[in-house]
Amino acid sequence: MAVTLDIADLRARQTLRAGHERPASTLAPVAAPAEVVNLAAAKADGLGCHSGRATMRAAAEAAGMSETLEQLRTDYPAGPHDQPQSMCPAFGSLRVGLRMRRTATILSGSACCVYGLTFTSHFYGARRSVGYVPFNSETLVTGKLFEDIREAVFQVAKPADYDAVVVINLCVPTASGVPLRLLPKAIDGVRIIGIDVPGFGVPTHAEAKDVLAGAMLKVARSEAEQGPVQAPRTGRAERPTVALLGEMFPADPVVIGGLLEPLGLSVGPVVPTREWRELYAALDCTAVAAIHPFYTASIREFAAAGRPVVGSAPVGHDGTADWLDRIGEACAVPRATVEAAKNRLLPMIRDALAANPIRGRITLSGYEGSELLVGRLLVESGADLAYVGTACPGTPYSEADQAWLEARGVTVRYRASLEDDLGAMRDARPDLAIGTTPVVQKAKALGIPALYFTNLISARPLMGVAGAGSLAKVINAALGNRGRFDAMRAFFDGVGEGHAAGIWEDVPKLRRNVASAVRAKPAPGQFEHAPIGEMA
Repeated sequence: MAVTLDIADLRARQTLRAGHERPASTLAPVAAPAEVVNLAAAKADGLGCHSGRATMRAAAEAAGMSETLEQLRTDYPAGPHDQPQSMCPAFGSLRVGLRMRRTATILSGSACCVYGLTFTSHFYGARRSVGYVPFNSETLVTGKLFEDIREAVFQVAKPADYDAVVVINLCVPTASGVPLRLLPKAIDGVRIIGIDVPGFGVPTHAEAKDVLAGAMLKVARSEAEQGPVQAPRTGRAERPTVALLGEMFPADPVVIGGLLEPLGLSVGPVVPTREWRELYAALDCTAVAAIHPFYTASIREFAAAGRPVVGSAPVGHDGTADWLDRIGEACAVPRATVEAAKNRLLPMIRDALAANPIRGRITLSGYEGSELLVGRLLVESGADLAYVGTACPGTPYSEADQAWLEARGVTVRYRASLEDDLGAMRDARPDLAIGTTPVVQKAKALGIPALYFTNLISARPLMGVAGAGSLAKVINAALGNRGRFDAMRAFFDGVGEGHAAGIWEDVPKLRRNVASAVRAKPAPGQFEHAPIGEMA
């Protein structure tokens, strides 16, 4: 069904349907002729998470989303694996919005996806409602969904309650070309931020955080260029600041502030921020520390504001020394001041590492983005680290960490798949596997002690002296559990595994059903119907 969406006509029909005239103050001014969006390729009856990446991507490009998808491909290249197995990427953007004061978040996507995302958000401690604009095949292909989203935005955007309203398109609305870019940029002073975060365009939830953070920085930078903006709650810093890029353990910015103090600097806001006005303070920095080096959209906005970006982080002895050197250069700190700071700080970090040794062979993987930093800390703590896998991409700001690890015999894999991580674990035969849930599950089934990276490793301080001793206790405790795993495997030896688990007189034979049969690859020109994300 070919449909053309004309915004001027849309507004007229919306007013008629309401039965009364909407006040002129609530209508966004039209600065240019209305953009016409072709939704001919939507075919909503056949689109869904089950449709597969190729089908969804082709539909989105046919529906006028080529520019959006190309920007996502440029910012977040897929690498050798086109979709790492991790949670729905949109969770990253949703999490950023939910953690900000005076910010409302509205989702546009399939009901099952919205349910999963809101469930996960509240599981991780969100205490705020998530808006949802439902749709069906008819409202999707006729353009009514966009009207409904616009109406919802007008209902929510109250300046007494919010500084910004974030609208997130999930897979199906993006594939159908729902044009969030045509929403008003602001309503009564409340900013409207519309972003597309499809699972077939944004590889990981860690990078999806950057999608929203970058979009917000772009708006904040434009506002700052136009004139005075709101100051931070605590006022402007007296010293030059270093903004921090990427979510991190709450104590780490405090520790980094202590490292910057001898240089005559102070720590700036952490991006993603917790409030809109902090975006201005972040842009007001002297330099940016890309703790998470894959925040490409955010780095682009800082670069446009003329702010230098420094990669890596102050982890361990070597990492801290190198980071202080490069921060000093970026902020024009006298060399003598930098050397004095290193002489004061580095011995304390060296002593903390020596006091908390880690002895054992380890493999490490995750999808948070701090995997290489944790790897550096493990090596300096004395661990025999065989492998570091991250679902995130390599960027120029992670090259120093990669080179340091590889110089010490560690295999580093960007855009690592579950198969990569499991293969490394089988080859290395570690004393401890640190990884995602399926890696941990497989390791324990093999009798290998394992720790979940997200909750048990990344949720700890990593920087400076505090980071130097933070991992040893939990990792050494896990390494000490090898005997317990050996005892359990010996106890359950002979009971079978998988289809043959249990005590049998006649062991069941594995029967392969039709659904599990190996399918041939699609012929050229046909779309692959492999599901995306964790459905894969």
